[in-house]
Amino acid sequence: MISSVMPNYKRLDLAFEHGEGLWLTGTDGRRYLDFGAGIAVSSLGHSHPALVQAITEQAKKLIHVSNLYQVPQATALADLLVANSFADSVLFCNSGAEANEGLIKLIRRAQYKNGHPERTRIICFHNAFHGRTLATISATGNHAYLEGFGTPVDGFDHVPFNDIEAVRAAVNDKTAGILLEPIQGESGIRTAAPEFLQALRALCDEKGLYLGIDEVQSGMGRTGTLFAFEHAGITPDVVSSAKGIGGGFPLGAVLAREALAQHLTPGTHGTTYGGNPLACTAGLAVITEILRPGFLDNVQKTGEVFGQMLQRCVEDAPTVFEEVRGVGLMRGLRCRLPAGTVLEAAMAEGLLAIGAGDNVLRFVPPLIATEADCQEACNRIGRAAHALANRTGD
Repeated sequence: MISSVMPNYKRLDLAFEHGEGLWLTGTDGRRYLDFGAGIAVSSLGHSHPALVQAITEQAKKLIHVSNLYQVPQATALADLLVANSFADSVLFCNSGAEANEGLIKLIRRAQYKNGHPERTRIICFHNAFHGRTLATISATGNHAYLEGFGTPVDGFDHVPFNDIEAVRAAVNDKTAGILLEPIQGESGIRTAAPEFLQALRALCDEKGLYLGIDEVQSGMGRTGTLFAFEHAGITPDVVSSAKGIGGGFPLGAVLAREALAQHLTPGTHGTTYGGNPLACTAGLAVITEILRPGFLDNVQKTGEVFGQMLQRCVEDAPTVFEEVRGVGLMRGLRCRLPAGTVLEAAMAEGLLAIGAGDNVLRFVPPLIATEADCQEACNRIGRAAHALANRTGD
């Protein structure tokens, strides 16, 4: 008999009662070091005082009014994001998939308003992940996500990641723009080369295309800069954000230059919940913390040290691990043994991580992680690897 909750998730037999900082306590009373952060969402960790206070105080006053009215909290958050990014304007929504839908519509709408209604196609990349709506699984292009849902939404062309010549060959008179993740998270922490991002920017300028960056997982400070594309020194036209922006409260955003944002006029797009007072209050608390002096510098420093620690894990257990991937606090260990088996062993040591494609174990801890936290995580990884090596006889 089917459960009351639909069976679309393969859930672990584990539930949590409460959390504090980087630690979660299960309903069985066991404590776990959380290096998954709810899939890169809990950017300030669990029960962060500033976030809890902001949500509590706002919930007592006003939760929702809809976008029929002015929302001062949304204006304040948009002002903060604009002041600290490339963007001129921000659209709020509820999730990463919604943010990517908004990004796609914005690229197509801007081309239409600029006299190019034929430009509707967007170049995407193999091994991408952009969400679970019909349009975003089509942008993702993974057959496993598309199977059983009918004809994919038209308008997406897929080429190899980090291959500028393949992108150039795919551009035609119907191309509107390009969409990519600077670090492909779901497929195994695959990082776009800086020169690849720079070449994409130049190609878009040359061909009159818009460059869209999916920063749903890699943004909001995860790599030591507010957005991961900043490492390449480029300026995109439009960026999608979610996950860490709300610190656990559902919130998404589309950040864009005026050249695109001006075309999203009344009636062209909307959301009932997006940008409501409670969500934007949460976002404002999170971004204010992330932008505090020294916060991002600390993420960058801690992330570099974490990468070095993970490299030592590879060297200490070469029969279990193959290589380290990623930037900042968005890291992956490519495994020689099945990643699911390694994940189980890590959980047995009280460490939470996330599986990813290409047999990778993914680590995206809260951004408040210290070097000591990273060392503790690596100690547990080491014990898990030792147990696995003994089990296999290596």
